[in-house]
Amino acid sequence: MSSNTGEKVGAVLVVGAGVGGMQASLDLAEAGYKVYLVDKGPSIGGVMAQLDKTFPTNDCAMCTLAPRMVDCGGHLNIEKLTYSEIESIEGEAGNFNVKIRKKARSVDPDKCTGCGECSEHCLVKNIVYLEPPAVPKIELEADDLSKVDEIIGRYSGGRESLLPILQSINTEFNWLPEGMLRRVAEIKQIPIEHILRLATFYKSFSLEPRGKHIVTVCTGTACHVKGAPRILERFERDLGIQTGQTTSDMQFTLEAVRCIGCCGLSPVITIGEDLYGKLSPAEAAKILERYRD
Repeated sequence: MSSNTGEKVGAVLVVGAGVGGMQASLDLAEAGYKVYLVDKGPSIGGVMAQLDKTFPTNDCAMCTLAPRMVDCGGHLNIEKLTYSEIESIEGEAGNFNVKIRKKARSVDPDKCTGCGECSEHCLVKNIVYLEPPAVPKIELEADDLSKVDEIIGRYSGGRESLLPILQSINTEFNWLPEGMLRRVAEIKQIPIEHILRLATFYKSFSLEPRGKHIVTVCTGTACHVKGAPRILERFERDLGIQTGQTTSDMQFTLEAVRCIGCCGLSPVITIGEDLYGKLSPAEAAKILERYRD
């Protein structure tokens, strides 16, 4: 609000520190108002930071969000009340009293660098001791055991070598057998849980046996519009399987992915390392026939 002399008085409360809340706070702050920006999360930014692209321009979400986060973070007229919740609002338009509960962080936010060391060395954290589970016996054929040991031997180091080891096993066997993952855990002294988290994160890895040829159909927006669903249906009909399944002769595994990164060639498929674009269902079926034994 403005006084009779035109001087800005009072303050403004903005609830929610997403991209809309940050922009509103910046506009008000630039107009001379004191702004209290409240968000229940531990930091500003909201859910937009979790997005890859924004509709309808396909701009990078962080490219849109980051400048506003920096401006809000350093603006003298904006006070950030993160990790806070509004408990009550009283008053009338132009004259509100708001009660805000600021949750305890147990750290000094002015000194916090976000390193996470305090969480790992917290003196009040309850650490429950559990008997380690029995490690199942690794069952591998002698030839497979020799191959996986050779792969592991290529890479020195600890956890930093895990990803290239999994990539090499996946390339050699077309999937990640449980016995081989346990062998990696045994030799590299890495918990099997950590290995499984990494193995299930990447789409290129599989914990189930896959066929000799991995057939991938892009179902991203551009490919979808250009007919990718019809190509996928044609492959399912010709191979006699559903998406995500493998033929009984272990020749083909059919998969669908959200984007391959070749929108200019849509619709796009890959068979192994080979990429094909601008296909009709009939053309895609002819290409598939080339890979049959």
